[in-house]
Amino acid sequence: MTDHSNTTAADATDAGRAAAGTPVLDVDRLTLRLPEGRAARPLLDGVSLTVAPGETVGLVGESGSGKSVACRSVLGLLPARARATGEVRVAGRDVLTMDRAALAATRAREVAMVFQDPRASVNPLRRVGDFVTEGLRATGVPAARATARAAELLDAVGIRDPRGALRRRPHEFSGGMLQRVVIAAALAGDPALVVADEPTTALDVTTQAEIIAILTRLQAERGTGLLFVTHDLELAAAICDRVYVMYAGRIVETGATTELFDRPRHPYTAGLLSCTPRLDAGSAAPRPIAGRPVSVAEAPPGCAFAARCPYVQPRCTQEVPALTAHGAGLAACHRADEGILS
Repeated sequence: MTDHSNTTAADATDAGRAAAGTPVLDVDRLTLRLPEGRAARPLLDGVSLTVAPGETVGLVGESGSGKSVACRSVLGLLPARARATGEVRVAGRDVLTMDRAALAATRAREVAMVFQDPRASVNPLRRVGDFVTEGLRATGVPAARATARAAELLDAVGIRDPRGALRRRPHEFSGGMLQRVVIAAALAGDPALVVADEPTTALDVTTQAEIIAILTRLQAERGTGLLFVTHDLELAAAICDRVYVMYAGRIVETGATTELFDRPRHPYTAGLLSCTPRLDAGSAAPRPIAGRPVSVAEAPPGCAFAARCPYVQPRCTQEVPALTAHGAGLAACHRADEGILS
């Protein structure tokens, strides 16, 4: 049997691209640094991930791990004065090298984003119809056709009386209904990719389930790629085909959802799973991960998770582990093949 344990993340990622064809999103070794003195380490450090057409890919991790920064980079929304290296290709074109006109066109036609707080996404002074049709009108679609398209989309996401809803203002909608409006606006231009940044966090549990059902149904119908950012591992397990786990700005593990959750290779992934509440009879009580996440003001040597890891060895505090192939996935852990998590 061939030993693939020394395969690099770059080799594995390149092989995945070749096998899957052209992905709708291809982030390749993205590193994002703030000006000197504002952070001790990169916000993102060599992040690579892909999303294929029709695929749902999860990006999980604690708050501060870099998830939101990574997904905003897909739209070219970088922090002020940040320096980016690597590539972020949406439908084959690098967002990081685009001028303003090209970036605006990409946001209108190729990629759309659903943020976690719908009330922060819309202008409270404008009518909902203006918000939903904005992207269509920006690409030259006549007003009447844009309005008809907006009504169709509102109907598709479960808004009653969609024509009447177009004339209403955001404060007239509940949080769940307004998130449906935001999803409709995101899908207006038939994007190849939708980035959903914790889109259900501000909603109650019942509404969360409805929003997820709408997103996944529309995605399946349209063949849209979906990058789904969440800290809810149970939700990621339910809807994602593959999952990337982030810690301190790096991808520390990735693989097919079932394989990754059934047999994690990185202690951080195992820790996230162990602190997830379960309703099954006889399930163990959640166990929190010891310590706290690494802040951007800290740049510890070696593995960033070493100070919190129950399996730490001297090597872990000295050498940064590379993201390499282990089994069917990738993990950045010096002890990934030792079976310490079994």
